[in-house]
Amino acid sequence: MTRINKDTIIRIANVFRRECRILVSRPLYLFCMVIAPLFCYIFFTTMMDSGLPKELPVGLVDQDNTSVTRMVARNLDAFQQTDIVAHYPDFTSARTALQRGEIYGFFYIPDGTTTEAITSNQPKVSFYTNNAYLIPGSLLFRDMKMMSELASGALARETLYARGFTEDQAMAILQPIVIDTHALNNPWLNYSVYLCNTMLPGVLMLLIFMVTAYSIAVEIKHDTAREWLDMSGDSIYVAIIGKLLPHTIIFFIMSIFYNVYLYGFLHFPCNSGIGPMIFASLLLVVASQMCGVFMVGIFPTPRLALSFASLWGVISFSISGFTYPVMAMHPVLQAASNLFPLRHYFLIYVDQALNGYSMFYSWKAYLALLLFTFLPFLIIKRLKNALKTYTYIP
Repeated sequence: MTRINKDTIIRIANVFRRECRILVSRPLYLFCMVIAPLFCYIFFTTMMDSGLPKELPVGLVDQDNTSVTRMVARNLDAFQQTDIVAHYPDFTSARTALQRGEIYGFFYIPDGTTTEAITSNQPKVSFYTNNAYLIPGSLLFRDMKMMSELASGALARETLYARGFTEDQAMAILQPIVIDTHALNNPWLNYSVYLCNTMLPGVLMLLIFMVTAYSIAVEIKHDTAREWLDMSGDSIYVAIIGKLLPHTIIFFIMSIFYNVYLYGFLHFPCNSGIGPMIFASLLLVVASQMCGVFMVGIFPTPRLALSFASLWGVISFSISGFTYPVMAMHPVLQAASNLFPLRHYFLIYVDQALNGYSMFYSWKAYLALLLFTFLPFLIIKRLKNALKTYTYIP
């Protein structure tokens, strides 16, 4: 090993020790790097521990009140997500309860529905949901829509029975083709599996953005940037590596924790094994740190750097594709989604954990995360100049 390499390692070690002293001396780092991620891991997984919301309160307006409509009401109440908590005499009363937030929706069966069905006059049943509450409204819309279709079939079946058809003849007319559906990868339709596998690394990514940007920008604010650079031998590369290395270790440990927690303790689907996901998490940690360096290079003040980091991190949750499919977005947004590390981590998760493909199948996503590590080279001179000459103005 040459003298230069030994000196470089010593300088990195000196900056490393300096950063470790900073981390243990400021409780803010402990909170952002350990306590906040752990809290979010436990909060999101326990909030959705039942998989899907159950027993959502709905109302029923049954003005027909026949054996057929009562059967429809019982079947609706039997759905896992639906709980008929009140019966209302008319539409106005149910709408008032919906507006007050007492129920999330109601099913409306007008008077004469059964009679009109038997006489082939095509009666109408209605259902109303409050979509201001997205998840309850969506789940109840699905259940009530299914129930309206089943109600239509039940009423048509009664009509066929009245005309003398047997049960087998009636069912052959009502449902000539039986559909057998199977949900892939998440057959339980568990919202925790659906959301937490990307939500938890997304929260960690957001914290990495902010901690990285803050830890560099605060050197300028406290006028310690020159000391930091002097300890690194005036090498911005040595300074950044030595400073971020303890961050990388801590955040990587936190990423291992959520992988073990999700796939080992909670037994979420992980068909390719936990190894590829831990490797993807390491790439996400390093890519997020380099994004943080890039952000503080663009805006070398804590206020602007943190604003940029938080904005970019929050947008990641919407544009990465796990809440709304990227392929359904505008072409400009589809292209822009590639600028977010979480998008590529999500693609790796789908390929590795859900589908169980080989790592080679996801090489583009792995390469994209590696490309984020080159971002600091675009602003390295600007950042070094800011560390030397920028004067912080409160």
